[in-house]
Amino acid sequence: MIDPLFWLGLSILLVAVSLTAVLVAALPALQELARAARSAEKLFDTLRRDLPPTLEAIRLTGLEISDLTDDVNDGVKSAGQIVKQVDQSIDSAKKQTKNIEVSTRSVFTGVKAAWKSFSRPPTRRKMERLSASQRKAVQLRLRETSLEEDSPATPAEPYSINDEVSDWQNTPED
Repeated sequence: MIDPLFWLGLSILLVAVSLTAVLVAALPALQELARAARSAEKLFDTLRRDLPPTLEAIRLTGLEISDLTDDVNDGVKSAGQIVKQVDQSIDSAKKQTKNIEVSTRSVFTGVKAAWKSFSRPPTRRKMERLSASQRKAVQLRLRETSLEEDSPATPAEPYSINDEVSDWQNTPED
């Protein structure tokens, strides 16, 4: 049949042609690969040169942020303490206001009671309720006041003995 040497030569020739075709087809891909390797090398050089300062700046920024966070936390705490002090001051002022209100009411009540007792018409009391010594003292006072009434500055209304008795003895009626 055919010589095996021929087939061997033919197969070597086909392998050589295939390898040449692969080389011809792979040559542009290899050139692109070399170009990509050079670009990667430039990128790595740039990263090696620029990345450490950037990382350092990021680290410093993180430290500054944590310092600012601490400052803000301190400010919030002090603001909270100030708010508590203001609340305590307001509570104290409210208590003082209530105390003043109670005192003012007491004063006004006292003034009202005094005004009522001074402005009310004198109550008529009977002379019989007084002891003999008290009656004599009242009569003496009445005589003295009647002498004063006879002076030019006499009041328009006459003063009665019962009025003097009620003013002199401030005991409530039974």
